[in-house]
Amino acid sequence: MYMSASIEQVREKMKLVTLHVPETYIDGLEKLVENNLYPNRSEAIRIAIRDLLKRELWG
Repeated sequence: MYMSASIEQVREKMKLVTLHVPETYIDGLEKLVENNLYPNRSEAIRIAIRDLLKRELWG
């Protein structure tokens, strides 16, 4: 389920990143948004990146 960002994360300046992803990933992201698990695709991707960094780098 969607978790709100901490105050520190909200205040951090964001940068635009353009990337290519398989269409099946986009379809999956759309389903997550349609099911109200995330407010939009960008937030779902940000959370996925945050969780990856926590596990692989900051853990």
